[in-house]
Amino acid sequence: MSLLPHQVELLSPAKNIDIGREAILHGADAVYIGGPSFGARHNACNSVADIAQLVQFAHRYHARIFTTLNTILHDAELDAARTLIWQLYDAGVDALIVQDMGILQMDLPPIQLHASTQCDIRDADKARFLSDAGFSQIVLARELTIPQIAKISQVVAEGADPAAIEYFIHGALCVAFSGQCYISHADTGRSANRGDCSQACRLPYTLTDEKGGVVAFDKHLLSMKDNNQSANLEALLDAGVRSLKIEGRYKDVSYVKNITAHYRLLLDEIFERRPELAPAASGSSEIFFTPDPDKTFHRGATDYFATGRKQDIGAFDSPKFVGVQLGTVHQVGDGWVDIATAEQMSNGDGINFMKKRDVVGMQLNTVKQIGHVPGGDKLWRCVPNDPVLLAGLKPGTDISRNRDHAWELALLKKSAERRIGVWATLADTASGLTLTLTDADGCSATAAANVALEPAKDPARAESSLRDAVAKLGNTLFYAHDVALQLAQPWFVPASVINGLRRDAVDKLEAARLAAWARPQRKAELHPAPRFPEQNLSYLANVYNALAWDFYKKHGVEVIEPAYEAHQEEGEVSLMITKHCLRFSYNLCPKQAKGVKGVMGQVRADPMVLKSGDETYTLKFECRPCEMHVMGKMKKHILKTPPPSDIPATAPITFFKQRPAS
Repeated sequence: MSLLPHQVELLSPAKNIDIGREAILHGADAVYIGGPSFGARHNACNSVADIAQLVQFAHRYHARIFTTLNTILHDAELDAARTLIWQLYDAGVDALIVQDMGILQMDLPPIQLHASTQCDIRDADKARFLSDAGFSQIVLARELTIPQIAKISQVVAEGADPAAIEYFIHGALCVAFSGQCYISHADTGRSANRGDCSQACRLPYTLTDEKGGVVAFDKHLLSMKDNNQSANLEALLDAGVRSLKIEGRYKDVSYVKNITAHYRLLLDEIFERRPELAPAASGSSEIFFTPDPDKTFHRGATDYFATGRKQDIGAFDSPKFVGVQLGTVHQVGDGWVDIATAEQMSNGDGINFMKKRDVVGMQLNTVKQIGHVPGGDKLWRCVPNDPVLLAGLKPGTDISRNRDHAWELALLKKSAERRIGVWATLADTASGLTLTLTDADGCSATAAANVALEPAKDPARAESSLRDAVAKLGNTLFYAHDVALQLAQPWFVPASVINGLRRDAVDKLEAARLAAWARPQRKAELHPAPRFPEQNLSYLANVYNALAWDFYKKHGVEVIEPAYEAHQEEGEVSLMITKHCLRFSYNLCPKQAKGVKGVMGQVRADPMVLKSGDETYTLKFECRPCEMHVMGKMKKHILKTPPPSDIPATAPITFFKQRPAS
């Protein structure tokens, strides 16, 4: 595997290469980024040439670059995908994150493959299969508990060349099991499995029970709070997770800087106490600001199911960024509002408040401190850019801040520096001096200067000057851990000679680091080929092309239904499968009512109805695995359209819902 057992990887997202560079400077050991196509995020695409530049930058730190190629592929797209994979390999990309098993049947370069979270990896058998089938890293489902993760890690570790375990520690949460959400395609023809999700989960819904009674009205019932595993990092590492992943390929540079730095500092603190663990890449990051996850976009924080099922995982009131509690309204005037707060405010701040069931937000053009209120809070006179939004605002209303303008401005400047420690040795030779730089990875470089040496008139001062001059690595990739002098006697050396030696040694060490970087190779599949844990696959397996069909047949699957996107599911099916349960959220779970712990006997829950606008869905509850299914049909006009593809299929695939006669 590419990660050694003691190595821990902080994996950050990048919408573009500039954000990717900042992620590395702020402490990421690896970055994942979308290529020009097939990347599950239509609006986060990058050219191969740009990715090649990011690879060069990352490899200086021995950080890795992963490219997402995690949509399911139509037969007509296979050749284009294969061509792109070779281009990415030639660009130096370290691994591909994939969902479609057809990719494993292609003629590929020896590039590592990582199993996307879209592969829906929830149990040990599937995780072990993917590891044995050739995946070097597997992204577990977000819905798993820490004990479940530990069990999966243990089973995977028992295999030959086990895959590294990757897990999301921060960012937006899809309410559905990843890869098991078809509601967008059913309603709009936009497939989440093909990178074009319409985000139906963020819409408002009304929930009614089996008798038609309204349980919740116009709430964002499928919208989850955002993932935050800050408090669980050490437990996740102990459970076997070695790649800690931050969500956010649509997020801006401030988010990536802030969240990456936040987790970098938390991990570094763990490493100080746990010397058996180490970061996966080189160098240390100096952060020039105080990271705060509450300052950048989030819908509230939850650790989801990591430490067990909880009722408060949903962001039912709003899918928007409410921000951080700021203060209260003191007075409202004509075009202005006075806010009492202990915090410092600045022009350009964004504030919001709840008005009935909606979040009302506004940007403040100007703010000015006009005094204090009894109790000591500062009083700020605030003029918004749109005074109409002040209508209905009353004294005493709670105000949150969702944009701290001064804090954001600080993040737009240089906010971190990442440097690699070196041990420097200055030695004299028959013809002059040599300077050798050696880093913690064992890379070394030596520069030489032919110069006539003169004994120093002040030996102590000369030694000190030489050490200081050698250690001046400020504008380079490196900093000096230590400077050793191996000299017959202290010499007087002109500053220009030392400066030239230092520049040459740094250039050579950078080249040596790049030359020493060994790109991890693709892992071979076990022989004989491992058997897939199931013999029958429904549309939930997302098999959309002939190569994927071949893959599963090769691994013992006998019956394979086509993907939902193939438009062969005409009736009502599960459009979304989720661990989130609205019965549980509203204290209507039969297990709660009966005081049952675990599943003992037959626990049944009546269906409920979810409605948003013209869309109506039936909720069915599978109490044994504790899952909720959102049931519905594909719209007729979508069902009649050809499967989404830019090119007509040249090799149509035949699926069998029953085992064909031999």
